[in-house]
Amino acid sequence: MLPVLYSFVRCPYAMRARMALLYASIKVELREVLLKDKPPSMLLASPKGTVPVLLLPDGGVLDQSVDIMHWALSVRDPAGWRTEALAEPIAALIQQNDEQFKTHLDHYKYWERFPAESQGFYREQGEQFLARLETQLSSQRYLLAEHVTLADIALFPFIRQFAFVDKRWFDQAPYPKLQSWLQGFLNSPLFLAVMKKLPPWQQGDAVVLLQ
Repeated sequence: MLPVLYSFVRCPYAMRARMALLYASIKVELREVLLKDKPPSMLLASPKGTVPVLLLPDGGVLDQSVDIMHWALSVRDPAGWRTEALAEPIAALIQQNDEQFKTHLDHYKYWERFPAESQGFYREQGEQFLARLETQLSSQRYLLAEHVTLADIALFPFIRQFAFVDKRWFDQAPYPKLQSWLQGFLNSPLFLAVMKKLPPWQQGDAVVLLQ
């Protein structure tokens, strides 16, 4: 029996979970979710109703993307994404991304919903995090080391989303290291593999594997 992953292709949380699972070579049944019509089986497993949700063969449920990533890497981590010596800085960077930067990203992307300030103001708030990442990338190839860590994969989908709100602006912004870092992941076989579009899953559909 395979683990089952409820996912949505463009969700950054689901994106990083898929990348970790594929990197770890874990065979998973992939169920693409239509967010306005969520499968009852997903809601039964995780009533909060957000993706990703991973159903484990032993009956366990993981419905937080970082938990899914850690679970995947506990099974297999061939390139050492979860370097023990970097555990604390990895956790801290992910926390800042998820708790602070994500708020600025949402305000910037959906600024019409937040009329208190201009879109430019919200972008400037998010840029504080971009500037920090640019500084870190000035001294090493990746965010925390010369090799990819869990932090790079966890943050990449959110930096991608921020960049594509206004890609022309991002491409000329003063973040050359971050731009190169982002492009490297955008071109990676791992990312391209997890971005294959699927029709929404329905009960009785043939099994589709994440591969």
